[in-house]
Amino acid sequence: MSRTIVITSGKGGVGKTTSSANLGMALAKLGRKVVLVDADFGLRNLDLLLGLENRVVYTALEVINRECKLDQALVKDKRQPNLSLLAAPQTRNKTSITSAHMKALVEVLSRYFDYVLVDCPAGIETGFQNAIAGAKEAIIVTTPEISAVRDADRVIGLLEANRIKDIKLIINRLRPKMVKNNDMMSVEDVLEILSVKLIGVIPDDEQVIVSTNRGEPLVLSENLPLAGIAYENTAKRLDGKEVEFLDLDAPRDTLLSRLQRWLTGNS
Repeated sequence: MSRTIVITSGKGGVGKTTSSANLGMALAKLGRKVVLVDADFGLRNLDLLLGLENRVVYTALEVINRECKLDQALVKDKRQPNLSLLAAPQTRNKTSITSAHMKALVEVLSRYFDYVLVDCPAGIETGFQNAIAGAKEAIIVTTPEISAVRDADRVIGLLEANRIKDIKLIINRLRPKMVKNNDMMSVEDVLEILSVKLIGVIPDDEQVIVSTNRGEPLVLSENLPLAGIAYENTAKRLDGKEVEFLDLDAPRDTLLSRLQRWLTGNS
């Protein structure tokens, strides 16, 4: 049975679109048919993060206005054929689409895909209301900062008011050392405030920036960095699998650490 999930946040810049791209790609790697819908009308970025910007010809708006067929607007990822993108238009404002339009669109997509993941614009205005229409589930993305968590809490209330009760949480850009030094909120601190099911904890990783600039989701890396593993595990949990959370405090077996052990005779 198809699942329609809106991926949202209260505060902008917390990694919501990056999470959408990586979750979509990771689910596709698991063999699920996934469509990513960019609902950020006028400010689309999801195509850039997927490296598909040059292949977008038609967008969701042309589909809604019946200026093209749905399959003409869907961009299939060549690296992972199970993943498709429905891009947002860049030239129209956010009032170009209504909640009814979005609901009808995701209902049609749900006939052909296992997962319909809607990348929601940040904030709580019209774009947010449109993006959540038709969704049965939601994933909240937040960083462990008090302002982001407070905004996430407000969005959770709005989702519940719109009858979306199945809400899960991704905590992004966690820095264990800062948590230890009491300079950053811990996972437990965030959960105490938000009280929703935790589905993923993504460590802060500069490779995320590199992958974003290259238009290649982190989960496609040959040697998965820790954040890539965390995204893959998050996708598995979303798909119903029991996966333990990574111990982000554990020492990592890097090339430098192996060399140091070899030099000291502790290999």
